[in-house]
Amino acid sequence: MRALALFAAAALALACRQDMHDQPKLEAYEQSAFFEDGRAVRPLVAGTVARGRLFEDEHLHRGTVEGAPAASFPFEIARADLERGRERYAIHCAPCHGASGDGDGMVAQRGMRPPPSLHLERLRQAPPGYVFDVITRGFGAMFDFADRIEARDRWRITAYVHALQLASHAAIDDVPSAERARLEAE
Repeated sequence: MRALALFAAAALALACRQDMHDQPKLEAYEQSAFFEDGRAVRPLVAGTVARGRLFEDEHLHRGTVEGAPAASFPFEIARADLERGRERYAIHCAPCHGASGDGDGMVAQRGMRPPPSLHLERLRQAPPGYVFDVITRGFGAMFDFADRIEARDRWRITAYVHALQLASHAAIDDVPSAERARLEAE
């Protein structure tokens, strides 16, 4: 019994070692005596080209044109894009904003502070680049989705949000005549 207690104490003592946590390493922007220039961060090799995350298209990746929120979409929005936007909205946005964008999603129903309705006049009047920017960088209690949703899908969600806004404030005169006749018959 005594040997077992000694073994358990030795095992616990060995488990408390901090070698992995205290390993010698250089943090970014620390000074280094190892390199002649004294920097831990190494300069890029001349001619280096970013791969995979070089976001040169300001309109597509930042939602701005000449520094202002874009008033247009960076690519043509087709029905398939709206469908993809609806799918992504249901996954990433509906838990808080609700299926119709009223701010009554499940998260709000469970006691968290509800987000504003997407149908507020100021949001209905906002350019698409503003909505894209909020999805990208977050706003208020909403966290950013830039690392979770790729840029084209953020634009598709933006298009779907605008479709929700249009649908909730549409008048019968906005419906094409062929569809209007079908709706009135029902």
